[in-house]
Amino acid sequence: MPLIAVCAVWGVFWGSWSALLPAVKLELGISAGELGLALSAVPVGALPAMALTGRLARGRERVSLMAATGLFALAVAAIGLAGTAWQLALALLLVGAFSGALDIALNLATGRAERESGRRLFQPVHAAFPVAVIAAAPLTGLARSYGLGVGTVLVVVALLVAATALTPLALRLGRGLPEPSVTGTDRRKLWGAVIVLGALAACVLIIENSVEQWSVLLLEEHRGATPLVASAAPSVYMAALTAGRLIVQALPRTSLRVLCLVAGLGGGAGIALAGLGGGVAVSLAGFALTGLALGPMVPALLSRAAADDPSGTMVWGVSTLSYTGFVLSPLLVAGLSGALGLPAALAALGLLGLPLAARSAVERR
Repeated sequence: MPLIAVCAVWGVFWGSWSALLPAVKLELGISAGELGLALSAVPVGALPAMALTGRLARGRERVSLMAATGLFALAVAAIGLAGTAWQLALALLLVGAFSGALDIALNLATGRAERESGRRLFQPVHAAFPVAVIAAAPLTGLARSYGLGVGTVLVVVALLVAATALTPLALRLGRGLPEPSVTGTDRRKLWGAVIVLGALAACVLIIENSVEQWSVLLLEEHRGATPLVASAAPSVYMAALTAGRLIVQALPRTSLRVLCLVAGLGGGAGIALAGLGGGVAVSLAGFALTGLALGPMVPALLSRAAADDPSGTMVWGVSTLSYTGFVLSPLLVAGLSGALGLPAALAALGLLGLPLAARSAVERR
């Protein structure tokens, strides 16, 4: 379906981009510090774009998703034109902005389609992203081994993204949004719910980002794994995350309370096991448990937000607030690693499961 296709090509870029980073650094002749500074432009562009898109896209979900996908394709292609570090940063600022816009537009469209069709859509739509990441990264590595340059790979990816830009035309969505009478008290309750759900999603994304960025380093430097084995850690996590989402999709009676409990206890225990486990196999098992338990959580929270607020405000707010988890994660893990060491720092992230477990008790009441 169109929503799955758009989410999949979004994941194709990010999976391919991670595999292209060494080649980008080499082709531009920049240092690791310059590359890191350029990469920081992604969240700088994303957050304001997410806020703006949320205001503009509600009631215009189909058109907004098409526009965001098309603009994202152009931004991806523009990366290949960068010849210096500052040009790369500018290109990534645009990529971050249109990726953030795509994130919001996709969630708003999924939420509306879920409400109007009565079908559960967030889990399968969000499952497409990690599957695409897992597939795109090694395929990009294969392309590089055959001599394809960064620009060529990015043009291919951009064409794939552009090819899906018109698929939202097939979505059967209503026009406009209901205009309920919202009092000041109702508005405060709505934004209070946004803060709670967004903060829970941010806890999940802090852990997710930490696995993506630090798991390989943990296995190589602290478990003695070979580079090949260590590089499997993010894929193990992503595969388990996808499995968790598809399992929950197949079990429609699973309540948010149960998901919060499983995510809080299983996800917290999994990342602690990965950090403190004594060997490669144990750490990989910990990452797998983390992905399996946490995977369904963000789609479930977005689904709750879409059901509770037909205006789309909650979906927009939760999506934007949760993104701060990606922004904060590198700083948090780096700070904890300086004080505790990387294994203990990752294990300490297990404490972020406590708010999820606590939410389970609130849901029960």
